[in-house]
Amino acid sequence: MRVLLTAWGSRGDVEPLAALAVGLRQLGARARVCAPPDEEFTALLARVGVPHVPLGPAVRSVVAGPKPPTAKDAFRLAPELVAARFATLGAAAEGCDALLATGLMPAGARDVAEKLGVPYVLACFHMSGLPSRQFPPGARPGKQSPQGETDNRVLWEQDAQRVNALYGEALNSQRAAIGLPPVDNVRDHVLTDRPWLAADTTLCPSQGMTDLDVVQTGAWILPDDRPLAHDLEAFLAAGAPPVYVGFGSMAAHVPKDIAQVAIEASRAQGRRVLLARGWAGLAPVDEADDCFVVGEVNQQALFGRVAAVVHHGGAGTTTAAARAGAPQVVIPRIADQPYWAARVAELGIGSAHDGPTPTFDSMSAALTTALMPETRERARTVAGTIRGDGATVAAKLLLASAGQE
Repeated sequence: MRVLLTAWGSRGDVEPLAALAVGLRQLGARARVCAPPDEEFTALLARVGVPHVPLGPAVRSVVAGPKPPTAKDAFRLAPELVAARFATLGAAAEGCDALLATGLMPAGARDVAEKLGVPYVLACFHMSGLPSRQFPPGARPGKQSPQGETDNRVLWEQDAQRVNALYGEALNSQRAAIGLPPVDNVRDHVLTDRPWLAADTTLCPSQGMTDLDVVQTGAWILPDDRPLAHDLEAFLAAGAPPVYVGFGSMAAHVPKDIAQVAIEASRAQGRRVLLARGWAGLAPVDEADDCFVVGEVNQQALFGRVAAVVHHGGAGTTTAAARAGAPQVVIPRIADQPYWAARVAELGIGSAHDGPTPTFDSMSAALTTALMPETRERARTVAGTIRGDGATVAAKLLLASAGQE
């Protein structure tokens, strides 16, 4: 059996597909991943022996500028991605038995599967992207229902209109070119009425949150047995566990002076600092030996050895820290990040920073909560509830959907 997996987005969108591809391979199926041509994604997929088919422009070229992308940028990117999916997926999916898509609104993926007559699955990594009866924690409030719940149907209708404006013309033009009729609601067409939720049930409960028939598989976690670098091991061994600070693929959205604020607040707590360079290029503020910078690193090996993880609230980082039992400080900026920040606070495994731009005082307050003994104890308790077999569960379901059990 052959399966095509695709996403256009950050590492948090691509790495889970690598995990799923490995899970499929262990069950005897072959999988390839259509993903952006960014160098780190190519290296990631090569490391686990998964074929990579480049899709669309590099994500870093879009998001790593000095300012966040604008609405004009979005209207330019959307039709480009639709065209890229029809062209790239149309060729890559030949001979495949199923197609699974995730990442930034994958308009075009279902249409290629429809033309080829193969099963299509839409997967997401959080509840914030699904129409729901009430807003998940951390999401913006909607219209209050008579029962006191926050009903977001009005805003979801507005969201459907926004997606149609971005993708509708381009999608229907491409569909017409391959002999398919137009679609009226692009968002619902892409989502289907039975999307998969690749998130842990403890961190991201879905029961009663949506009218859709959500299939929750658990998070797709790519096993990582890479050792930590010798110089990093030496730093860790030289003192008490440091505070990890990293913002992954975020660049233009990273809070101003975050490195300086985090370093000063950590030092005030008597803690050393481990900076993850990331796309934002975080760097030390001085030459003191209590601060160390890492690039690409095995978070699974590292997070169990730090005092706390300060991050942006991506699904992958939140899950990795939670599995390691590491207290968290989440500084959310965009998309699903407020949701994960709220969940971390509600579970008692860390703190959600109030607002997107920390100061010394606000960071100190958040760290104080995260570094409390009871927070670490709670984080370790929750870690024991998080399953690591989501990719295997999803792989079996995908084989079943294609009649290849």
